[in-house]
Amino acid sequence: MNRTLNLLYSLLFCSLLLALCLWSLRAVFGFSTASETSVLDGKLALAFEKHYDAQFPVKQLGTNLWALADYTLFGEGRQGVVIGQDGWLFSDEEFKPASKPDQLQDNWRLVSAVRAEFERRGVTLVLALLPAKARLYPEHLDDERPVLTQQSLYPKVLDMMRQAGLSGPDLLPALQQAKAQEPVFLRTDSHWTPFGAEVAARSLAEHLARQGIWQHGDQTFVTEAVASREHKGDLLSFLPLEPYFADLQPPAERLRPRLTRAAEGQEASAEDALFVDALPSIALVGTSYSANPDWNFAGALKQALGSDLLNYAEEGKGPLVPMLNLLQQGEKELAGLRLVIWEFPERYLMLPSDLSGFDAAWLARLNNGEEPVSRALHTATSTKSILQF
Repeated sequence: MNRTLNLLYSLLFCSLLLALCLWSLRAVFGFSTASETSVLDGKLALAFEKHYDAQFPVKQLGTNLWALADYTLFGEGRQGVVIGQDGWLFSDEEFKPASKPDQLQDNWRLVSAVRAEFERRGVTLVLALLPAKARLYPEHLDDERPVLTQQSLYPKVLDMMRQAGLSGPDLLPALQQAKAQEPVFLRTDSHWTPFGAEVAARSLAEHLARQGIWQHGDQTFVTEAVASREHKGDLLSFLPLEPYFADLQPPAERLRPRLTRAAEGQEASAEDALFVDALPSIALVGTSYSANPDWNFAGALKQALGSDLLNYAEEGKGPLVPMLNLLQQGEKELAGLRLVIWEFPERYLMLPSDLSGFDAAWLARLNNGEEPVSRALHTATSTKSILQF
């Protein structure tokens, strides 16, 4: 009897192993690489290894099973996401304390240095502080709540802005009121909806007009909604249930992007302006909230301000790096600027930024408020490239 059972176990194991081997052959037949990939230096073998490892079926199944257990038994995802109620997901960056006690002070010191540099250039800096998704939708949170320092962060920074004389609107009331009409943040994404971006743009324009910083311009823009599509939120990547348990993920949501363009008859005048070097005098700097065209924040700002603008926002770099990149532009590029709008999600004030690509001496002069940073200095990366060349 024992011999029969051992034989059955062996046959079952061999059958399972054979099935997995046959299944994994899909990865072999699906492999392709650039024709110039070298064989002699091992690059081809490394490319095949990475491809096979990524496509190996047991790995994907194991990943999905582990995520399923965390999600169904404990209501958790991978590090990076907080599971809320009703299919709502939140970035855990809005819940955790800063990695070091003085992170807020360090970031604020750099914000103050940027403002001082723009003042030297005769440019007005306006900080558009974006409230956190968890702050706007606390009713969709489960048991986990932001730490106390995160809960008090938004009003604290508004107070710091007032004390420093740094202009910027309080966007929270407008967004709280608008969410009764339609969502201002996406349910499974860390970003706002096009409607939320439009509400923030209008509130920002009203603030600038009240403060006498910028009155509505004479340019007319038209915004149109384009075809809606299914949107896979960026926070779903921390809940890897696809493809085997995709039906257990939070329900899919629809995104209807918007497109803003100059009104009829104004395109020609915009083209004429290029010939006389009349560039826009407003610049927008920030994160993917401004850089990603899906949210149309830049377009909504153009319409709300009645003025064209230059968009220097960048995705995946936070708010500080794009701003420092702008400051390193030459005098000619920045000469016509009168107003810089800095879109700044509140959670980034508690997070470190990778500033290793900037010259340390340049950053020190900027932080110390020494002579105006009038010329773009080479970053550490570009310097390294030149030396290698």
